Amino acid sequence: MLQCFRAFSQPPADLYATILLQDSLLFGTGFNTCDIACFEHMLSDTFEFYHDKDGISGKAGFIKALRAGLCGSPVTYRSRRELVRESTQIYPLYKDQVIYGAVQSGSHRFYETLQNGKETYAGSARFTHLWLLENGTWKLSRSLSFDHRETDVANYRSAFFDNDSAVASWLKEIRVPVLGIGAIHNGALQQVKVFGELRPGVPAPYNTIFNVASLTKPVTALVTFRLVSAGKWDPDEPLYKYWTDPEVAQDPRHRLLTTRHVLSHQTGFRNWRWENSDGKLQFGFTPGTGYGYSGEGFEYLRKALEKKFRKTLDQLAAEYLFGPLKMTDTRYCWSGTADTQRLAQGYSPEGIPYKTVRNTTANAADDLFTTIPDYGSFLVSILHRQGISDKVFSEMIRPQVASSKGKYFGLGMEIYDLGNGEYALSHGGADEGCQAICFILPRIGQGIVIFTNVDDGYKVYEKILVHYLGACGRKIVDIEMQ
Repeated sequence: MLQCFRAFSQPPADLYATILLQDSLLFGTGFNTCDIACFEHMLSDTFEFYHDKDGISGKAGFIKALRAGLCGSPVTYRSRRELVRESTQIYPLYKDQVIYGAVQSGSHRFYETLQNGKETYAGSARFTHLWLLENGTWKLSRSLSFDHRETDVANYRSAFFDNDSAVASWLKEIRVPVLGIGAIHNGALQQVKVFGELRPGVPAPYNTIFNVASLTKPVTALVTFRLVSAGKWDPDEPLYKYWTDPEVAQDPRHRLLTTRHVLSHQTGFRNWRWENSDGKLQFGFTPGTGYGYSGEGFEYLRKALEKKFRKTLDQLAAEYLFGPLKMTDTRYCWSGTADTQRLAQGYSPEGIPYKTVRNTTANAADDLFTTIPDYGSFLVSILHRQGISDKVFSEMIRPQVASSKGKYFGLGMEIYDLGNGEYALSHGGADEGCQAICFILPRIGQGIVIFTNVDDGYKVYEKILVHYLGACGRKIVDIEMQ
């Protein structure tokens, strides 16, 4: 118990580590072991607890309930609280440039140990804690516990996809060489699973490198959004001020083209210029008057960005996205630093390998190389609006143009209306030897990213979506099957 009473006369420079230590003492030493004295010592005398199901209580009432309930006698079960560390955010509170407290927010899970000694999942919740320095000692002054859920974690962590041998058999049966899954829950990347073999006898590691085709586009969009949020780029400024493609220079409609049109696929361009009979870039409709999925639009934006900032797209991405998010395995261009031993080569459904694309110039729309951990972190950054303003995020999730099957494109990602105010942001990628897709549900902090290295890898989607996203996953599948 003595460890619990450790205190600092002055807060250390690393506030994050300090508050995590207090959290560990409060729950690891106090709550999880029913060390009531420790728990009580760490609460301020003015402590107040707000629970979305059990109401409000002060320090005395809270300790009384703890003694009579979870820590009562005879003991019928014990509860263990587990912090979702990746979800934790800590903000300092200052007065006269001196830290007097901190706000901690995040998610935690709870597990119960029954009389038979078996631990079972009990639920999850979000929390906000107000820590205050009282006479040089950190005390918990306010605690808010809300958004309690009883099934989400159990659903996504259970059964089939935690049985590696069962998944291996399934993949062999449906002829998918490598499958990567990243599960996001409570706003954090909670699970990374990679199944299959890169080569006979060589298991695919958790950080297998995939070509994710058009999942490149959301990444390019986020680089742009970070520039917009920094006040360095205007999404509604005409792109001709920085770049005009010679093949449309004589068409006055090029002067209307903006970043908003590109990111919502309203440029009027076909996907690629070579799809036109003459192989040249041309407008099929006036920008902003219709929907037409276009990789050419993203390449047009790339050239405008590169002209203004006098940096290549991969340099801008390294500065504004890959570096800050530590996406060390993500790149637009193939280079000598790429780890070919971790690369998932693409295959046809018949098992015939494709030649690996090795771009020396960034393509803003296609052929990004990345891993499940990197792309999962990228999606989590969107959920937390890291590096982007609230205004930019609101434009991302606002329907800009109808796309297909009752869906809409926002800026950079497609929007699925799941009903009852719930929605999902999504994008897919498909090339030779690549099928990939991602979904994030911003309101509840959930998501999934799926990579495969075969033309028909899409056949794994339904089972994974329903397994990890439950009812929301089923709604997504139903929308696609309309």
